[in-house]
Amino acid sequence: MGASASIPETLDEAKAQEMLGSDFDSSKFKELAGDGTTITGVQALDYLNSSTKNSAFVFIKPHANTEATQVFVKEKLGGAGLTIVSEGTISGTDIDSKKLIDQHYYAIASKATILKPADLAVPADKFEEKFGEPWAKVLEEDRAVNAMDACDRFGLDSEGLEKAWRLCEPKDKVVKFGGGFYCGLVEVEGKDPLYVFNAFFMSMRSKFVGEANSIYYFSVEWDPATLSWADFRGNLLGPTDPNEAPEESIRGTILKKWEEFKLPGVPNKGDNGVHASASPLEGLAEKMNWLEKPIADEVFGAALLRNGFDEDTIKAWSVDPRVAGAGDDGAEGSIFDALEDMNAMDCLAKCKAIKG
Repeated sequence: MGASASIPETLDEAKAQEMLGSDFDSSKFKELAGDGTTITGVQALDYLNSSTKNSAFVFIKPHANTEATQVFVKEKLGGAGLTIVSEGTISGTDIDSKKLIDQHYYAIASKATILKPADLAVPADKFEEKFGEPWAKVLEEDRAVNAMDACDRFGLDSEGLEKAWRLCEPKDKVVKFGGGFYCGLVEVEGKDPLYVFNAFFMSMRSKFVGEANSIYYFSVEWDPATLSWADFRGNLLGPTDPNEAPEESIRGTILKKWEEFKLPGVPNKGDNGVHASASPLEGLAEKMNWLEKPIADEVFGAALLRNGFDEDTIKAWSVDPRVAGAGDDGAEGSIFDALEDMNAMDCLAKCKAIKG
């Protein structure tokens, strides 16, 4: 049932089956109908919402993508009761050409590789206060670039740009405009200085792209009653820093067995073996990106659509914008942060409350 469909006042068994599709449960219909032969559309919607499964995207990062790691992670997910809907390899060349990692880290990457400086909401007053010249003049003279274009203009690879960027910091030539939004005056010998946005992202990106790299993904679903999202991330996956992860968690085990799994080095907070979605909304966003899934074909996407969300809103929320009502006490905040570790039904309710 899509976003534009109206909820019928009543449904007989045949209509309920048509509306619910594969989610139709005859015994549940009879339970809801009681002594009657119909249920209300609202009852059907509530039933669908309450039966929405948790759905996430998990992938093994390139540094850990060995056959031994793949076997271990698959066994671990299955052993925890998760259904693996699909799995497979995504090559570093595809990650590069389709800008999949750029979309994945959109808040940071959009300023580094996707958008040009003229398209960024640079606070002109903060820029001039920091660097002593007007932002409009810098733009006009083509002295501001994103990180990807900086590599071309300077003739540097990602590692070289990272080193040049790090030299800006002790010289007090970097300013933070907001979360994941940095600008630095980068100087390279023999080249004119350039204002560069989020230059540090290129070294992050380089770990995912190119013929030598790939990820191995698992699209998974599970019943929230058997495993909460918080336990999925905290206990099954393990915290971001593998040194703080439970020994039996995925990240903890990869740390403990990194040599056995044939990793090139000891895992750390950045190279921590695996990634997993932090919420149902992030799971949807990641499958839309990495697997090019239509919104309606994903569990949480279908739930949002049948509860009145349009595709434009879902797509806008998939890149973690700041949304009114997502912060503390109804303030503006990150939509992803507001939904972190929530099971599907709670996440849906929170999304509806924020949308209003």
